[in-house]
Amino acid sequence: MDIRALKIAGAWEITPKQFGDNRGVFLEWFKSSAFTAVTGRTLELAQANCSVSAAGSLRGIHFTDNPPGQAKYVTCVKGAFLDVVVDLRVGSPTFGEWDSVLIDDVDRKAVYLSEGLGHAILSLEDGSTVMYLCSIEYSPEFDRDLDPFDPELNITWPTTDRAGNPLTYELSAKDSAAPSLHALRTQGLLPRSTAPSP
Repeated sequence: MDIRALKIAGAWEITPKQFGDNRGVFLEWFKSSAFTAVTGRTLELAQANCSVSAAGSLRGIHFTDNPPGQAKYVTCVKGAFLDVVVDLRVGSPTFGEWDSVLIDDVDRKAVYLSEGLGHAILSLEDGSTVMYLCSIEYSPEFDRDLDPFDPELNITWPTTDRAGNPLTYELSAKDSAAPSLHALRTQGLLPRSTAPSP
């Protein structure tokens, strides 16, 4: 597998090698030894999630109080998503910046994001299915949301689906009411960077 660091420290894009024949395709979407060799991290698995989404479904931006923090390893098994990682760590050199990866059922890429990073996915096709491994179990008392359309972040969301049709964004009530980056920072609800000062 090929593992590439994203521009946000603590986030990586993972592209597996696929082996196909007349029966179908085989791939390793996670391999501990390869992952640890490149990232220097181990993946503690506490929960595995699966989410199926209609085109235009936008889930996030979600993050977890850090500590305890929640790391995620995310892949798409059907359809396509734009996977967006946002640096929410106050004091980080890339605070407020974002990066994205197209995860789909063609290249079968995965994204790993460390604790303290925000995460969102936008479905680009009906029935798109994402699966992700989590380092801690879901705990609502630590769960936080950030407005995915916050102009301070200026995320470039796709306006068309996988087939080129216009997208209509669909958000949960909770995500629609999510606060801005400024509000979360003012209230002291953002994670702090644990990187040493330069």
